[in-house]
Amino acid sequence: MSSVGSPPVLRRPAQNVRRATVGALVASLAGGLLALAPATTAQAAPTLLSQGKTATASSTEGAAFAASAAVDGDFGTRWASQWNDNQWIQVDLGRSATLSSATLSWEAAYGRSYQIQASENGTDWRTVTTVTAGDGGTDDVTLSGTGRYVRMNGATRGTGYGFSLWEFQVYGTTGTTGPVLPGGGDLGPNVHVFDPSTPGIQAKLDQVFQQQESAQFGSGRHAFLFKPGTYNNLNAQIGFYTQIAGLGLRPGDTIINGDVTVDAGWFNGNATQNFWRGAEGLTLNPVNGTNRWAVSQASSFRRMHVKGGLNLAPNGYGWASGGYIADSKIDGQVGNYSQQQWYTRESSIGGWSNSVWNQTFSGVEGAPATSFPEPRYTTLDTTPISREKPYLYLDGNEYKVFAPAKRTNARGTSWANGTPQGESIPLNQFYVVKPGATAATINQALAQGLHLLFTPGVYHVDQSINVNRANTIVLGLGLATIIPDNGVTAMKVADVDGVRLAGFLIDAGPVNSPTLLELGPQNSSADHAANPTTVQDVYVRIGGAHVGKATTSVVVNSDDAIIDHTWVWRADHGEGWGWETNRADYGVRVNGDDVLATGLFVEHFNKYDVEWYGERGRTIFYQNEKAYDAPNQAAIQNGSTKGYAAYRVDDSVNTHEAWGLGSYCNYNVDPTIVQDHGFKAPVKPGVKFHSLLVVSLGGMGHYNHVINDTGASTVPGGSSTVPSTVVSFP
Repeated sequence: MSSVGSPPVLRRPAQNVRRATVGALVASLAGGLLALAPATTAQAAPTLLSQGKTATASSTEGAAFAASAAVDGDFGTRWASQWNDNQWIQVDLGRSATLSSATLSWEAAYGRSYQIQASENGTDWRTVTTVTAGDGGTDDVTLSGTGRYVRMNGATRGTGYGFSLWEFQVYGTTGTTGPVLPGGGDLGPNVHVFDPSTPGIQAKLDQVFQQQESAQFGSGRHAFLFKPGTYNNLNAQIGFYTQIAGLGLRPGDTIINGDVTVDAGWFNGNATQNFWRGAEGLTLNPVNGTNRWAVSQASSFRRMHVKGGLNLAPNGYGWASGGYIADSKIDGQVGNYSQQQWYTRESSIGGWSNSVWNQTFSGVEGAPATSFPEPRYTTLDTTPISREKPYLYLDGNEYKVFAPAKRTNARGTSWANGTPQGESIPLNQFYVVKPGATAATINQALAQGLHLLFTPGVYHVDQSINVNRANTIVLGLGLATIIPDNGVTAMKVADVDGVRLAGFLIDAGPVNSPTLLELGPQNSSADHAANPTTVQDVYVRIGGAHVGKATTSVVVNSDDAIIDHTWVWRADHGEGWGWETNRADYGVRVNGDDVLATGLFVEHFNKYDVEWYGERGRTIFYQNEKAYDAPNQAAIQNGSTKGYAAYRVDDSVNTHEAWGLGSYCNYNVDPTIVQDHGFKAPVKPGVKFHSLLVVSLGGMGHYNHVINDTGASTVPGGSSTVPSTVVSFP
């Protein structure tokens, strides 16, 4: 609905054109990234630079008024903000440009006062022009200087509604820096796209499953993408490095009358190694009323609607070890059965059966109430901050990536009330990365202003992938895998707003990397609360497929980051593993403030698995196993302390809170090893833990305490696998 009347009056730029009242240009240049200079004779005629480029905004009035509508060249579509002051819209020109002018074609809801600002990185802004007495219509404003990002920063509205632009047009010139990489293109041979009329769908599903069922450390990578429609009589068995997803904007757009199945026949009914796979964006009508999804770590179940029950155990109810559900609706009961731990976020379920060690819920309609330590349920009514994973979908015949909006205090799915909130970005604004692409080419695409879509495959990089632009999306299909060569860091993200990393695996190389993934450089300090960086279904592996080494796997320096479902794993089986062979001292280190982790799985590191130095950090669900292969007590001695904590909050921290944490030991090389505790934290009023446990698996090593010196020892349990629990700390 139009904010100021329906239908809106179409206002073409040739009508009511006038010069805006313009304030003084900002004269000071010191300390800024924008180089302002007096206008000079252009080398080429100014051109329209903004049309079709990536646009973002502080808010939208609704899904029909996205920021992209103001740069699409269509004067029948518009961006509209929420109905309050201090709103902005910005466009990424793709590369630095010499700016000459901007044309703002206002809808009836216009800006009374606003600034035009420019930036080279999307974070550090310089005011180029100030308008103090806008009166609607079309504003033509003169710009000077350079910038890659240009923003209309609205201060006061001219009406009681929001700010609303038919078009935001930025003109200028860009230099030439070599061939321009194209956006978009085909998705490669390992993305299998189906529509309801495609012949042989079941045969293709079966063929790939036969290849991937037990290929735990193989090189095959596959994505099955189903166009909107209804598919009958399918059983999609999902093996390693396989993703299945609907190509609709909502789960209800793609319906499978059948099952999406994960079982453990390949491993004699043991599901504890069913890693690295995922299902997204589908509605299922299971054949027998219940869909089986028997997985362990690094297996996500997102935006799914199961019109029946969901069984999380393998056939025969053998062992299973963890998993993750988000933004999904399960009409029937979720059968937890033998799952040792599980995290469910912002979903709706018909019920939940059984707890083993650690079942945690946040923002889940129908979740059991907190009853820890027995049954072992930990439930938060809402998730404090979240933003769902970006995903590929079809808008008609055009591929786009949907970037969901941030939610606060969220409960239930993001799509329950219809169209989800967020922005759609055409695939032509993505560099489609295919096997054989070099790090230099990938970085060129990023510098050019393109997002990244990694197609299924394995990618070696001999330099860091540098994500320096705010709001960049790096999205992987089919568990695309990045291997750093020669000890480089696989990926580094600048201290900028709104980067989204999702759906890929980083696999350490044989030469030690100091880090594998960095969010922000050291001493990052920018405030990203309004638009945080998110890391979702991004997994890290050291060893298993080959020798791998890394000192610290993931370092989070940026404030306000959200880590939403990750498995950071130093291998305990496969190839290239051993106490020194795949040496990796630290799993995740958080230096940034106000960082939130939802679904944190970190295992087997030689020293600390998680270290937290930032203030006001929060973790909802943590699963850990200490390193199985420690050769003896001396190898894990930490000064006068026996063993390194699975999760340590530094003594300098004043405020921290965590819910639903478990650490397990299985010291099968030397079962006499003892850990003093699973968790370590300062005793301060602002540091709070809820629902903690430690478990000795079959008496293979023990814990003296749960956290610090609190919690009973597992030693009296002998070889019995019985948790020691702490309901709250301190």
